[in-house]
Amino acid sequence: MTRILLLDDEANILNSLKRLLKPQGWQVDTFTRVDNALQALLEHEYAAILSDYQMPTADGVTYLQFAKQKQPDAIRMVLSAYGDRASMIKAINQAEVYRYLSKPWDDYELVAAVKSAIELYHLHRENQHLREENDRQRAQLKAREEELLRLEAESPGITRVYRDQDGSVLLKNH
Repeated sequence: MTRILLLDDEANILNSLKRLLKPQGWQVDTFTRVDNALQALLEHEYAAILSDYQMPTADGVTYLQFAKQKQPDAIRMVLSAYGDRASMIKAINQAEVYRYLSKPWDDYELVAAVKSAIELYHLHRENQHLREENDRQRAQLKAREEELLRLEAESPGITRVYRDQDGSVLLKNH
């Protein structure tokens, strides 16, 4: 199941967000305290992380920077009532934030942003898996090529295959 993390110091905001996002079928973990949200990063894998920008103990960008270190594949987003340009630039540059959403939010826009983030997360994961599979297959191919070179050096001509007109393998050299 796809898991998302929500961090905001206001419980009523978290409750609203959870009610909005839960019907999508995602596991929604909510936190009002940064230390609890940090601990959750060590215990669970998240596809998307949505953090408030301004909280009493830390700003959301600092939290998202830690989240980036702990879970670099998770897609990070900021939710803020303060939409000044400097805070957006800080969020994008320091925590590589995918989206900067404003409070109050439009339900459709917020759900669409989280869906998009989750799709991007799954796409990154699939690409990573395909790269690993490609690397594994290249290593196998290289090992086979090295074995053919070794056999050819040991017994020249052993890797050549002779065929007749219909493509059948001939056992004798012609």
